[in-house]
Amino acid sequence: MNMLASRGQLRASFLRWALFLVPLCLLLGFMSGQLGAGPESQWFQSLEKPSIYPEPKWFGIVWTILYIMIGFSVALVASAWGARGRTAALWVFALHFVLNLAWSPTFFAMQQITVALVILVLIVVTLLVVIALFWKVRRLAAVLLLPYLAWVCFATLLNYEFLRLNPDADGGSQGDAVERVRIGN
Repeated sequence: MNMLASRGQLRASFLRWALFLVPLCLLLGFMSGQLGAGPESQWFQSLEKPSIYPEPKWFGIVWTILYIMIGFSVALVASAWGARGRTAALWVFALHFVLNLAWSPTFFAMQQITVALVILVLIVVTLLVVIALFWKVRRLAAVLLLPYLAWVCFATLLNYEFLRLNPDADGGSQGDAVERVRIGN
């Protein structure tokens, strides 16, 4: 038997997914941000800040809003049972989100500014693919990701500026470096 779901059933499916995915995105984003010392670390405080660097309070506000929007976007796609491309879109999103969660520990905990920049470029590229795939399943889901795309593009520029202004800070603490001394011929 081939039956279409009623509007009420579709709405209930979306609400169930949203009640699961929005808190999950917030929790994972928060946990990723907690790995490493973050912007309070002595290493980060010692970095020269780019002129485009916003007040630190804005990062928590913006990321909270973005993770909520991301959760709703994914819930729209996840609740689109039977939609062509739904499964592929969700798998590509999962890969993308792993990259998203990897940035903060890479930048703050490992102090790898260059690697973090590469991760951000991959985040932008995979997000463009996710938006295209989400567009095919639920257009609103793709539109909800556009502010996120704008923010990660800004974050990529900001990461680049940190690297440009602080090339010697890339790769962790210089105090852990090994100095080799050759004695004799």
